[in-house]
Amino acid sequence: MYEKLEMIEQRYKELEQQLSDPNVMDDRDEWLKMSREMASVSPLVDLFRRLKEIEREVQEAEEMRADSTEAEMSNYLNSEVESLVTEKEKVEAELKELLLPRDPYDDKGVFIEIRAGTGGDEAALFAADLLKMYARFAERKKYKVEIVDSHPTNIGGYKEVILGVGGRGAYSYLKYESGVHRVQRIPTTESGGRIHTSAATVAVLPEVEDVEVEVNPQDLRVDTFCATGPGGQSVNTTQSAVRITHMPTGVVVSCQDEKSQLQNKEKAMRILRSRLLDKYISEQTAELAETRKTMVGSGDRSERIRTYNFPQNRVTDHRINLTLHKLDLVLAGELDDIVEELIANERAEKLKETGA
Repeated sequence: MYEKLEMIEQRYKELEQQLSDPNVMDDRDEWLKMSREMASVSPLVDLFRRLKEIEREVQEAEEMRADSTEAEMSNYLNSEVESLVTEKEKVEAELKELLLPRDPYDDKGVFIEIRAGTGGDEAALFAADLLKMYARFAERKKYKVEIVDSHPTNIGGYKEVILGVGGRGAYSYLKYESGVHRVQRIPTTESGGRIHTSAATVAVLPEVEDVEVEVNPQDLRVDTFCATGPGGQSVNTTQSAVRITHMPTGVVVSCQDEKSQLQNKEKAMRILRSRLLDKYISEQTAELAETRKTMVGSGDRSERIRTYNFPQNRVTDHRINLTLHKLDLVLAGELDDIVEELIANERAEKLKETGA
């Protein structure tokens, strides 16, 4: 561990020197790349320096204790060494966690794609509930929130909706939401008071920049059409909606929420880059592809990562066997308890794999 930390600290020093070079500052992309790298290793370097400082303090205290002839001073130094050793163990544990393999997209913003699954109108209404939940969670985190594209129903639900969440670290919190979400409640359209089960699928994609996923304009087919709303009625008579097809992969993205064709095209390109990245990663890593297939599935009731039970005000995350009886608060955006448990579970699994 120490050898790796020494290398990271050395790289940090190199980045400090390079970032002060005027020539580097003239190259915006290179400057941004190095700034992000430096920011990502900064917590590790700070902790490592504190660890070395603790070790020096322990050595000094032990040398003083060896030279001390006074019982009172020896007792004080014993206590001091004990306190420093406890802190050292804590710092070492934190360093082990920080050294775990890190998701390279954790600092990114995200696109959250929500689609109504099994359950008809009730599934579409549940998709709207999930949209509000994620939007409120993101707003509590001070992230920028925007509806990038939507296909609403005429009763206030969504067949499909894409939420953009912009801000450093958004993906690290929301990436665990990919999968099938199941709801159990009495629909407003149910006159007999029976509990129905419906589902919606969620896919979370990291938002990437042009330099990270290069898209050749010649590989794109761009079609324009009139935007439509619930029930299929025309929202406008101009060709403002945009559909982009990436010919080599067959990935299709459409966007119609903006009145301007240019704005819709820009949003569609942002989603396209994220979907292409997701496709490339899945193809390169067979294990990830299988995991994603298992997580998202078809939207059937039987496939789920989480259940929202309204009669019992209960939410259960089936991956970590976590049950909370505060569904109302979770739907209001208070996802922290669930997210923190998912993050802790992932860290524990990684520590187990590395034998740390």
